Order: sequence, then C-alpha cells, then structure tokens
Amino acid sequence: MNTLAAHITPPLSADRAQTIAHSLDLRALPRDFLDNPYPVYAALREAEPFKRMPDGSFFLTRHADLVAVYRDAKVFSSDKQVEFGPKYNHAPFNQPPFATASGVSPLFEHHTHSLVFNDPPLHTRVRRLIMGALTRRAIEAMEPGLVLLVDSLLDKIEAHGGGDLIEHFASAIPVEIIGNLLGVPHAEREPLRGWSLAILGALEPALTPEQEALGHRSVTEFLAYLRALVADRRLHPGDPEHDVLTRLIQGEKEGDTGGDALSEVELLQNCVFLLNAGHETTTNLIGNALISLQEWPEQRLQLLADLSQASDEQAQASVLGLAVDEFLRFESSNQLSNRRALQATQVNGFDLPAGALVTLCIGAANRDPAVYANPEKLDLRRTGNKHLAFGFGVHQCAGLSLARLEGRIAIGRFVQRFPNYQLTQAPVRGGRARFRGFLHAPFSIE
Repeated sequence: MNTLAAHITPPLSADRAQTIAHSLDLRALPRDFLDNPYPVYAALREAEPFKRMPDGSFFLTRHADLVAVYRDAKVFSSDKQVEFGPKYNHAPFNQPPFATASGVSPLFEHHTHSLVFNDPPLHTRVRRLIMGALTRRAIEAMEPGLVLLVDSLLDKIEAHGGGDLIEHFASAIPVEIIGNLLGVPHAEREPLRGWSLAILGALEPALTPEQEALGHRSVTEFLAYLRALVADRRLHPGDPEHDVLTRLIQGEKEGDTGGDALSEVELLQNCVFLLNAGHETTTNLIGNALISLQEWPEQRLQLLADLSQASDEQAQASVLGLAVDEFLRFESSNQLSNRRALQATQVNGFDLPAGALVTLCIGAANRDPAVYANPEKLDLRRTGNKHLAFGFGVHQCAGLSLARLEGRIAIGRFVQRFPNYQLTQAPVRGGRARFRGFLHAPFSIE
C-alpha cells in the first residue's frame, strides 16, 4: 500500500468536529474542515440538522430535508439576485472598466443569467434547448470519440511513466468534451480551464479581493472570446442536434413552446455556464475517484476483479455505473447548493421564515445513515444509490448522463490500463467548501 494514501483525508477527532460544528461559519472555515468536512457534517446531522448560521441563513444536512427543498421549486427559489447583489455588484466592479453594458458587474450579470441560478421561464427555455442537444442518442454518439480522447491521454501518460492525475488526465477530458459541444477550435481551448476555475471559485462563501477581481476579469475575457465565436457560428452554423452553441443561437424549433429565443446576454452567459458546469464537477469526479482508490486499495482490487469477470462491454458498463455513482456519493464534486424561501414554510416540521436563505449540504446528505448503510465506507458495489450529487427535481443537472459517461470511460480505462498506479506525492486539495476536488496529484504507473 502507498503510504501517501494515509494522508489524503486526514482524520478529524470527534471533539474537534463538535467544536467546528458549533461555531460553523462558511465565511471563515478552518483548514482541517476543508481537508475533511465529513465528521462535522455528521455532528450537524445529529445535533443541528437545521443549523442557524451567523449570517442568519440555515445549513441543512439531512438527505430527507434536502429532497423536500429540492421538490418544492415554487416555494424555494434558485434565483440569486438578492444574494449576489451585495456579493458582486459593488464598487469598483460595477464601474468602468469592469461594468457590463447593463451597468452591473461581470460576475453578477453572469451568475444571475446562468441556468442553475434561475427560475422559470428562463430556466425552462435554456434547459429545453440544452437537453435537445444532450439526448440519449447524442450522448451515445459521443462515446467513440471519448474513448479515443481518453486512450490518447493514457498513451501520453504511459510514455512518461506517469504524470499528474488532475492536470494530465481528469481536467483534460471535460474541457475537450465541452469544447466539442460548443465547437471551440482545439487551438483556442487553452484558456478555458483557467476561466472556469476563477468564475466558479468566486462562488465560495468568502473571497479575497484578488479572487474576486480574477473572477470578474475571467468573465469579461470569456465573453469577449464568445462574441467572436457566436458571430462566426451565425455565419457558419453547425448541426443543432449535436452543436449546443448552434442550438442556443437558433432557439426554439418551429412548433416548440415555452417562450422566445434567448437574448444575446442569455446566450453568452449560458455558454459560460456550460463550460463551468461541465468542467470542474467532472474533473472532480474523475480525480476524486482515482485518488479515493488509493485510500481504499481493497475497493480498487475489487473493481479490477469485477471488470475482468464482466462478460461483455455492457456488463463492464454496469460495473462502472455502480462505481461512478458511489464515487459521486462518497466524494460529491459539488458539496453545497442554495435556495431562498419565497414565503414562510415548513420542511419536515421545521419552520422557515419568508426570505430564509438555505444552504443544502449535498456532501452531508450523501453520507446520511438514515439512507445509506455504512455511509462512511466506499462501496463500489452499492446499489439503490439515491445520491444527490446531481441535485434533484427541476434543477437536476442537465448533463448528468454525459458526466456519467465521462466517468465510466475515464475511470474504467485508466484503472485497467494502469492497475498499479501510485501517488508519488501527497495530492493538493483545491481548498474550497463548495467544490471538492484536487488541484494536483502526481503519480507513477508502476
């Protein structure tokens, strides 16, 4: 066993977990919580499942409570105008040279127009357009190209005897897939990962001025690039059945219902959203999975044995499907979600006032012992896995089938090609509360 594996997720004592839980403030999280938040989540589920936070919001940790909130989209809004105004739309970022044409800051305009932070009718129109290009047939058609991409990355890793699980593998896959969906030329994809990390990083509860400035700048630079790309696609449209950008530009097909085509701002901001939504979460899924297998060597051996005993490709896909869902449950790429109560309401007997802001802790709900047997154990044969890694209800991730495909192909082909891969240095976590993953994880293949 690689001795580095023992230090990936350091233990957190029960006393320390209780101390952090008692004074939990998402704006000032200690390093040991970011390294291993799960004992804190367990303490909160047991003692304060509706934790009242210092800013007056509520932090929810039980699976049943999250599902109840997700189900009630009429009462619990995803719109973030109220929360993101003071967070992003302040001097100097709502003034030149940062301000957008509408006079608001770049991050405010982006996050208040993206699919995930909107209610109907915008959410309905954008989701319908995106889902039209992510049909089962369209995703199945992506598999051969995805296999070629993964194998080419594995060839390079083999030639070098190893590399970095994140930089050279996990992050390279979704950038290519989203780049293909939007029709971004290969030579122009280099800035995409940096833009995505900065924009999503700005969603963290607490930001330094440098992080916020980088987020605003990244939105501005990405939009400038997209305007040129959209102008070219208007002149040279692609196949709307596979090209998401063309589909968004052309809007609803004749005979569809649900509203007008997207405005220019809606179009551009949801192209940014597509990159962000499909990039970091899938990077984290693949990276977290391969690193978790270092911490759980018996599960790695079991997975390899199950794959070798599978009778055909369909059987292997079934084995990997269970594994991917367990990785998503055990180390959820996206740990936190948010809603606002539009009226006074109750959630499983707990009173919430009108206007209440709630943080839905996906990472905690996915380890709720009321739902999962031995929730703190990685079990790649787990069935009936009702995890919330993709959300739930009308806002469930539109790209979940694509993410699962990427996970199955990437993880499956990696572990079978390099069954004895080992970390050579302790992996470096991203250090964020909302998105859980790693920045670097050097490894060798022998």
